[in-house]
Amino acid sequence: MKRVFLGSIFLVASLFIAGCSYEQKPPKEEGPFLKSDLVELKELDPTLRLDIRYATTNNFIGRPVYRVACAFLQRPAAKALVRANKALREKGYGLVIYDSYRPWSVTKFFWDITPEDKKQFVADPNKGSFHNRGCAVDVSLFDLKTEKEVMMPCEFDEFSERSHINYQGGTVGSRHLRDLLRTAMEAEGFIIYKSEWWHYNYKDCYKYPILNIPFEEVMKSR
Repeated sequence: MKRVFLGSIFLVASLFIAGCSYEQKPPKEEGPFLKSDLVELKELDPTLRLDIRYATTNNFIGRPVYRVACAFLQRPAAKALVRANKALREKGYGLVIYDSYRPWSVTKFFWDITPEDKKQFVADPNKGSFHNRGCAVDVSLFDLKTEKEVMMPCEFDEFSERSHINYQGGTVGSRHLRDLLRTAMEAEGFIIYKSEWWHYNYKDCYKYPILNIPFEEVMKSR
């Protein structure tokens, strides 16, 4: 299902990738905050599967906005995610990561191009996103036997009622898997964002500042 809003945003996306949006500044916040300690998820657990949609054309704007396909979280959140993955693997499933730490400029870009009636599905840059703090992750499941991603009630980033965590449509099996994911994530301190079955915030989100560091710089700093 294609979810591209406007053909003209392709040019905007290209300009964003060129780096112009990183010149903008995130909102100022009152501290103190914990020191950021972004960890690359695959380093902690190689069994996690990355499907970083915003590094591809398979996303709601139809163009990549990340130059590299990486996934980072603050260390406590990353360790909690690894524990959730371990619990799920005992049930025959593994975690697929669609997105995790997201620079603030990407959040602003998403907000600017999203129509007013769909803004519930994107974060207000004036407040920042938990993704910007390195404490939110977009996830799904894949079957360990088939190696294929499972069927959920809707696709990732579908801006409709089907994405709601309490949506009762779809198949019994897809709802069961959605709920299985939720149980495993909540057991490790993640909180579901009810409008999106794939989006989980770690319990200590507000302890970290809003960041606007490109992936490449995160990788260099490590």
